[in-house]
Amino acid sequence: MNTSVKAALDLVRLNLPRDWSSASARIYGDLRQRILSLELPPGTGLLRAELAAKYEVSQTPLRDALQRLEQDDLVRIVPQSRTMVTLIDIPKIHEASLLRVALETEVVRQLARQGAKDVVEQGRSVIELQDAVARDRTQLRLFQELDEHFHSLLFTSLGHDNLRGLIRSRSGHLDRVRRLQVHSDEKLRSIISGHEAILRGIETQDELAAMGAMRDHLYKPPDWVEEFRTAHEEYFAPVTAL
Repeated sequence: MNTSVKAALDLVRLNLPRDWSSASARIYGDLRQRILSLELPPGTGLLRAELAAKYEVSQTPLRDALQRLEQDDLVRIVPQSRTMVTLIDIPKIHEASLLRVALETEVVRQLARQGAKDVVEQGRSVIELQDAVARDRTQLRLFQELDEHFHSLLFTSLGHDNLRGLIRSRSGHLDRVRRLQVHSDEKLRSIISGHEAILRGIETQDELAAMGAMRDHLYKPPDWVEEFRTAHEEYFAPVTAL
């Protein structure tokens, strides 16, 4: 295994939830990733008997995992009937984007005020791994997990893990659309450049620069989802006219 890929995997594993060792948490994490990566596309039916056999567990941890996924609005559980992966909801995409911009710009403002040298050092280590992983097109999922780790690092350093958890629980619809994007070399480089700009703002204690870099990094034009909805209409919930 490539040394950079191994280092990236080790870093991502360190970022796993504390309760990852429990059966329900492992099932939740695996199913969540399969849903977000579109391995389990929107509208897919999930059979509990098949899932219990796959994960070699009883119904109790499986039920707990599915309930957590329902709280994230990634599945819909119909009692005594079936469980379905939810369709992508466009209003919830916009809500998640708004939440991310609001919270993450405030977090980097606080970090810039402090100077946060430890965050800058750790962030640059993540960027180095992203840069190495980006050269291997088979490691796109790992690149995305490193991106998640970079943003989690900002919250964790301030003791705001719960706020990061809030974003994570509200971003399932947004994250799935992001997986539909074609990640060209230029796009991957743009993501890395955005991270570098954020860290520069923090390092120089320039609050406005850090906030501006984060806003630019997260910015999406109002109609950015439309091309994906048109190309994958079966993945999206019908849009209700106002």
